[in-house]
Amino acid sequence: MKRATRSNSLTDRLAALGDGLRLRMLRVLEREELSVGELARVVQLPQSTVSRHLRMLSDGQWLGSRTEGTSTLYRLMLDDLPIECRSLWLTVRDQMGETAELNQDLRRLQAVLDERRADTQAFFGRVAGEWDSVRNELFGDRVTLQAMLPLIPSHWIVADLGCGTGNAAELLAPCVQKVIAIDQSEPMLAAARKRLSAFRNVDFVAGDLEKLPVPDASVDAAVCVLVLHHIGDPGKVCGEMARILKPGGVALVVDMIQHDRAVYKHTMGHRWLGFGVPEMIRLFGSAGLENARFQVLPSDTGAKGPGLFACTATAPKHHERR
Repeated sequence: MKRATRSNSLTDRLAALGDGLRLRMLRVLEREELSVGELARVVQLPQSTVSRHLRMLSDGQWLGSRTEGTSTLYRLMLDDLPIECRSLWLTVRDQMGETAELNQDLRRLQAVLDERRADTQAFFGRVAGEWDSVRNELFGDRVTLQAMLPLIPSHWIVADLGCGTGNAAELLAPCVQKVIAIDQSEPMLAAARKRLSAFRNVDFVAGDLEKLPVPDASVDAAVCVLVLHHIGDPGKVCGEMARILKPGGVALVVDMIQHDRAVYKHTMGHRWLGFGVPEMIRLFGSAGLENARFQVLPSDTGAKGPGLFACTATAPKHHERR
């Protein structure tokens, strides 16, 4: 059956907001993009019920959606709302305030997001022993070397964020004073320790990249190679890179150019389908880093994955820490 044409009348907009469940759903979806199943777990109702309300909200232009594999993801983006909907939503949201029910929804939302992260960590636990072959099949075996060529000053202390099995650290260790290899996956760190056992200038640290266990202004460079697309909040990682850099220090991100291979989210725990030039410049700029430069890397003839880029930026030589 053909869906009825959307109506933009005031009464229709008010009708869409005239249900407590739909208001709860909008509050949650303003915070995070969710699938039907994830939202159903947050509001603790059957998926069929949630789907019915999502359809009404979508028809009323309250939500945006996109397809990812077999799932549809929904989000309330304030800046994308029609102006009449935006002003109405801001008024209604302010009137709702903070309630016990909302706080319960947010606690369940956090549990759903934690499960997402657990899924990503489970993937790395499964493939730690064969990660190099997985990565080389996707991107080729020269990508890390190409990206690291600018980072050779011998006196540098370099933080390798999401070091994995030590691919980047292995190239850096002979060239710099010290490498701090950081990863939240213990199987990955174990593989890196074994791989880099001959080096005495590599410190292995277990830690969350969104809250690095590294002091402020303590490293000359922070590198993040093929990791940012796994992170729930890339902005936090860029902010942490800025925090730990010495004045004038260099941040380097190597990752995938924006692509449409949504299957990677299901098979390899990817959170983002690559990054574009404006997005990386915005992420670094919001973190307080300067002089962002984005360079597309040459493709390896044997690589099967998306194209890659290297993006660098520097910490101001004289600045206040955020």
